[in-house]
Amino acid sequence: MLRNLFVFSLACIAFAAERGVDPTFLRRSIPDVPVKAGYRALFGEGDAGAAHLKGISRFGEVTVGSAGTPPEESFSGEERIYFVTEGAGTLRYSGGDHAVRREDFFYVPPGVKHGLSISGADPLRAIVMGFRIPKSATVKIPSKLLLANLADVKKQTVGSHPPSTLYQLMIGDTRSTRDKIAAGHVVTSLFVMEITPGGTNHPHHHDTEEEIYFLLDGRGEMVAGGGMDGIEGRFPAKPGDAYFFRLNTTVGFYNASGPGASTARILAVRSLYPRGRGE
Repeated sequence: MLRNLFVFSLACIAFAAERGVDPTFLRRSIPDVPVKAGYRALFGEGDAGAAHLKGISRFGEVTVGSAGTPPEESFSGEERIYFVTEGAGTLRYSGGDHAVRREDFFYVPPGVKHGLSISGADPLRAIVMGFRIPKSATVKIPSKLLLANLADVKKQTVGSHPPSTLYQLMIGDTRSTRDKIAAGHVVTSLFVMEITPGGTNHPHHHDTEEEIYFLLDGRGEMVAGGGMDGIEGRFPAKPGDAYFFRLNTTVGFYNASGPGASTARILAVRSLYPRGRGE
């Protein structure tokens, strides 16, 4: 009897060790991620931790160089958002050409063929984000390309967040009335936060959404998780750092203060957690 109990205990320990514990958040940094076929996979497809993302299919940096024109692609069951971080070029979208430049952002619905190219020597870099559309969803394809530039999005305070953080609300869901573009089916909000030196967006959490923060400018401390005593987990953050947060994870940012501190900017995206489709 005791021997059987001992063997059972060892089996349980081995199973627990093999399965491991799912992380509350993931952390990546642009310089640490290798480029494969012009793409740095920060989260999702191509990254070792892809299984921990549920509604988000990918988040990474694409680089378009001068080595020919990349093929156009379309993705069924996935909506995409692009944010140009560097350079300029041409977006081929559904048979038409559109000029794109730094800090342009645009929405690509499922099944629409598209591709980026450049005409000069300087590369174009963009953050590409993909989101899984449930098979049961009814998707209405916009009649034209939905594209805008961050400079045309007003800066404003939002809700209960402190005035030290200004928001530029870029893309919301199809019902949004406050975002520059209303198009998302799984995406609920794409925005940039501008945080003054010594400021914060105040740590918080979301009950129904996964979220990613990507630090564009500035330095400070990223908040990822928190204990029952209310003390947040804080991690030094620099430009190019990215964090994925599972739903209900405490999330936030404290900008640096003191001599040399500058305004921090964070590109953030939230999307619905696919309830009922497995953990």
